[in-house]
Amino acid sequence: MTSREAFHAAAAERILIKDGPFGTELQRRDAYAGDFASDLGLSADQRGNGDMANLARPDIVGAVIDDYLAAGADLIATNTFNANRVSQSEYGAEHLVGEINRAAARIARERVDAATASDGRPRFVAGALGPTNKTLSLSPDVGDPGFRAIDFDTLKDVYREQAEALAEGGADFILVETVFDTLNAKAAIFGTLEAEQALGRELPLMLSMTLTDLSGRNLSGHTIEAFWYSVRHARPLTIGLNCSFGAEQLRSHVKQLSAIADTLVMAYPNAGLPNDLGEYDEEPQTTAGLVRDWAAGGLVNVLGGCCGSRPDHIAAMAKAVAGLAPRAVPAQPVVTRLAGLEPFTLVA
Repeated sequence: MTSREAFHAAAAERILIKDGPFGTELQRRDAYAGDFASDLGLSADQRGNGDMANLARPDIVGAVIDDYLAAGADLIATNTFNANRVSQSEYGAEHLVGEINRAAARIARERVDAATASDGRPRFVAGALGPTNKTLSLSPDVGDPGFRAIDFDTLKDVYREQAEALAEGGADFILVETVFDTLNAKAAIFGTLEAEQALGRELPLMLSMTLTDLSGRNLSGHTIEAFWYSVRHARPLTIGLNCSFGAEQLRSHVKQLSAIADTLVMAYPNAGLPNDLGEYDEEPQTTAGLVRDWAAGGLVNVLGGCCGSRPDHIAAMAKAVAGLAPRAVPAQPVVTRLAGLEPFTLVA
């Protein structure tokens, strides 16, 4: 079976579990405490550059993955949220992007394969592509609405470079996550399709939108339905929502997406809303109880955690949804569906 087929087969049997975030786990293990520059020959201070841990401290990255696997994760996303030329240029490390991504995918591949070999349960690696700190749809200069800090072709090439390296390292899928700008996601899709052609293998896409307010829009103004119509052509393995809010606030939006998407739905919310200090207080059992309601309502195929989540949250989720039936993917009528900021369906 291909990775796509194997994932579909596993998702037909049970609700699959995705891991949680790397950042807080690396901080808990003091991975940000040292300056990586002395070991890697970089002139800029690398403190805070969690993606560089793939090269400087692969043992810590592997330990985080092991904890998520032990918690019950079926899907591990690589520690590469900012492992692209745009983000790494802030650390003077853009020339190491290929090495960072290949290393991250190899670490995840080794841990995932070892876990599967131990019990026979299939597990998967998603190469994670973050949104970068640039936006194609909006100007960063309020005095010049037409200005863009980056153009489509450049961002497409940035994503292609990252996707190719992740695939070379052993990633099964490419996860385009925390999509705040739909046009950025389109660049990531295009870059991944070019990487497929260059490598001669399929790279199934997982796409995950993030909402900026409770109205259900991302930063570029697209509604959930409009976003889906804008990216559906890519035949994503999963479509979903991540970050945004806690599970309580995200439920109605997951329900809306679940009703219209004719593919698997993956959702990984924050562990509640942050407190006044920017920290997350929601306990694992609370998060697990909320997402169990999603699962019991037939809304999801894959569940995981985003900001504030720990392996304890993932373990509680896995336990809470064990035995519940996965969402049935709805068959949608074949009609013309278009999108600006709002969706448009052409009915004959």
